[in-house]
Amino acid sequence: MLTGLSIGREHKAFTSGPKDTTLMLDHVKDYYGKTLQSSADLQTDACCTLDAPPQHLQTVFAQLHEEVVNRYYGCGLVAPDALQGLRILDLGSGSGRDVYALSALVGERGSVVGVDMTDEQLAVAREYRDFHAKAFGYAASNVEFHKGYIEKLDELGFEDNSFDLIVSNCVINLSSDKDAVLQQTHRLLKPGGEMYFSDVYSDRRVPQALVDNELLYGECLSGALYWNDFINTAKRNGFADPRLVEDRPLSIDNEAIKKLVGPINFYSATYRLFKIDSLENSQENYAHTACYKGGVENNPERIIFDKQFSFEKNQPTAICSNTFKMLSESRFKDHFEFNAGDCAHVGLFATNSTATLPFDVQKKPTSGCC
Repeated sequence: MLTGLSIGREHKAFTSGPKDTTLMLDHVKDYYGKTLQSSADLQTDACCTLDAPPQHLQTVFAQLHEEVVNRYYGCGLVAPDALQGLRILDLGSGSGRDVYALSALVGERGSVVGVDMTDEQLAVAREYRDFHAKAFGYAASNVEFHKGYIEKLDELGFEDNSFDLIVSNCVINLSSDKDAVLQQTHRLLKPGGEMYFSDVYSDRRVPQALVDNELLYGECLSGALYWNDFINTAKRNGFADPRLVEDRPLSIDNEAIKKLVGPINFYSATYRLFKIDSLENSQENYAHTACYKGGVENNPERIIFDKQFSFEKNQPTAICSNTFKMLSESRFKDHFEFNAGDCAHVGLFATNSTATLPFDVQKKPTSGCC
């Protein structure tokens, strides 16, 4: 039930969560394990994917078990390009929808590991390992699921530098310790590895009174980080130059919730973070270029890297030094030809100011779930 909270002047510290983290953790478990039975039970579209997925993902989703799909609550797509043979970790894997979709995309040589804290969701996910192995034509399942907390990945026995890619779908906002999540993520990624994830962000810090509201927290709103605090948190934990891939403003049709959140605007956004030690905090121009050679599955003529950089096949594209390193020191390196120019620094690369809201404020909020 909604409580009669009002917007106060108190701002929460960006690394904090609910005042009573144990009670809120129990609430989140119950909310996603018992209260919610499908996406239709959600009160906002914060945890819904509204856009139709690309055709190759629709083909994969059509092979997934109905119960796994129905118990999915995500706010974006967590399937980047060039996945064949990768070892992937999914934080907050829920019913396993993304785990199983990714298991099809990495192929039988790849593997996907899911971590979730909710018994009911894990039970659904584990029940269909053999079903999906058979659906994808694999001799054995290439997925596994672990019960645990995304803030305490060190308790699950994963080795340092053991994953090529870490994904998460509308889950990190539910964590009361975002620093710990990103710190553990950085530890587990291989050098050149990537964290690619969708989540909810706010255009200002959420007051503590709203953070403590169980419904708003469970609906993926009041646990959202102010976007600039997220950028700084990522950098502090080793992820320089976070890249925004896509975003959309969230619609709140529930009038009681809308009144509670007041002037705060929320956005669903997908970011990619690379574990590359030599990245700078700013985008610098050294006259580098990259030319997409093709070869990435489902991207024969063009590949989109983020909101700023996309590449047409056989067309050299000017890039900043960080993008040069992200492409040349990661799994993308064999799909590009690189020209380092004369290596003379020529100032900042032309880009949007990091002091302004990075999300598309011109895009109108869209309500409803797919």
